[in-house]
Amino acid sequence: MKKLESNKLNLGSGQYKKKGFINLDFVGDTNPDVVWDLDKFPYPFPDSKFEIVTADHLIEHVKDPFKTMVEIHRIMKDGGKLIIRTPHFSRGFTHPDHKRGYDVSFPLYFDKRYKAFYYGVSFGLKSMKLSWFAQPYMKKQVLSPFMYYSGTILGGIINFFANLSPYFCSRIWCYWVGGFEEIEYVFIKKND
Repeated sequence: MKKLESNKLNLGSGQYKKKGFINLDFVGDTNPDVVWDLDKFPYPFPDSKFEIVTADHLIEHVKDPFKTMVEIHRIMKDGGKLIIRTPHFSRGFTHPDHKRGYDVSFPLYFDKRYKAFYYGVSFGLKSMKLSWFAQPYMKKQVLSPFMYYSGTILGGIINFFANLSPYFCSRIWCYWVGGFEEIEYVFIKKND
């Protein structure tokens, strides 16, 4: 493996590499910096290396998301930021390779106050938001300009009201709008 100096990691980069990040993917065809299967532990990084880790539409593909979170915790610096974007459960199974969908309860598994859920590593939830019209960079490639801009405007309106209370929306009215494509969690790594 070549020497990689960045303290930022982009997990599951695919064709959407991030500048200034170490880009990791299990498919070598997209020329990531590191080719690695995230279901294989441990990851090829030392403890406490990364200040920022991103995982866009990745965690729904791994076999064991909790082992993945434990491993991400290991390779992050204390106080580091983890940004996960993943399908919301209301539309999470539209892709045949998705293992599960996610909702507002996922952060509870990393909060010691919830002993029935706690999975052994601590992440503080900094923010959580729902997105009705997610991944616009992909939609712009396949939708007509009218459909793309209409979806962007309608999504902005729906997102505004949904994110006044993601908990209420996720549990009560998300199906009234056809579900949400994405939920984003921003976590801060805590000392255990």
